[in-house]
Amino acid sequence: MSQQDERPRVDQADLQWCHESVQGVSRTFALTVDVLDEPMSSYICLGYLVCRIADTVEDASHIPPAEQATLLRTYDAVLDPEDETTAESFVDSVEPHLPEEDAMTDDWAVVRDSPRVLRTFQSLPEDVQRAIVPPARELVQGMVEFVERYEDDGGLRIQTRSELEEYCYYAAGTVGNLITNLVTRHDVAADRRRRLYDTAEEFGLLLQLVNISKDVYDDYTAEDNVYLPAEWLQDAGVPQEEVLDDEHEASAASVVRRTAEFAGSFLDDAQTYLETVPLRDGNTLEAWAIPFLLAVGTLRELLARPEDALSATGVKISRQEVLAVVTEMSSGGDREALGELREDISAGPYHRTPSSAD
Repeated sequence: MSQQDERPRVDQADLQWCHESVQGVSRTFALTVDVLDEPMSSYICLGYLVCRIADTVEDASHIPPAEQATLLRTYDAVLDPEDETTAESFVDSVEPHLPEEDAMTDDWAVVRDSPRVLRTFQSLPEDVQRAIVPPARELVQGMVEFVERYEDDGGLRIQTRSELEEYCYYAAGTVGNLITNLVTRHDVAADRRRRLYDTAEEFGLLLQLVNISKDVYDDYTAEDNVYLPAEWLQDAGVPQEEVLDDEHEASAASVVRRTAEFAGSFLDDAQTYLETVPLRDGNTLEAWAIPFLLAVGTLRELLARPEDALSATGVKISRQEVLAVVTEMSSGGDREALGELREDISAGPYHRTPSSAD
């Protein structure tokens, strides 16, 4: 992405389109963007879309792995400030793999219109671009590495716990660093900065591991990926290619539980991150506390019914609980309350609707 002496002015129609696009591609992340104030809301919106373009390509099971890797390398070149590769050339390369117009999804619409995303991104302050580009490029390069590692397997087949953590770092730990780069652009005390970077990756790993634990069915049936480590499945007597077979349900569910427990091991560091993150430039506690607390609730449901992650039933928390968490944090929830909220949500669905029983 070539640098310009003067930044283009923000096109408000493009910026509005980017905000609307986030609503379409991720309801969960849209919650975060919605409760951030400006300018951080737009910074995070654009940072997310820059990463999501690569994520959509990496998840595309209809694209041969070698071609996926080539597309991702082209996209990485687009993001490289020293490279002249244009967003339009990336779109030209990806065009043969786009769905037909009547089957166009929100995710692929963002890929198709990536020049619009990147044009809007280039209009952000230079220090914001410098905060976002390195971790975004690391995410893309990590995706290339994993796509090529398993290009002969049809989809990703995570083998070990350490490889699972490596994948989650590229997919989400990098995003934790991206957020931290943005909120530490101005003066931050050295010990606070160190604490943030010591826990930023763990915050991302928590959220990614929760998604991996709950989305086993969709990841395999829609994308031909198995993230439950083969070594853990082997311990339970489950061939990785038979992870969804009814005959292995109880054993595979035990691996879902093990993966959810691994996710839970990052809760303390994630909470420390939330208790430390600076709240300025439009950054708000609720933007990051809401996904953290929803992850806590999802872990509760996963540990109670891990077998649901192996079927179309899926693992979800209720809309009522989501609303209760969003309402609680948006109405003045503070750092000191995080530990108590986490305990309450771990214990059971968090509904705070006033009633005579309260």
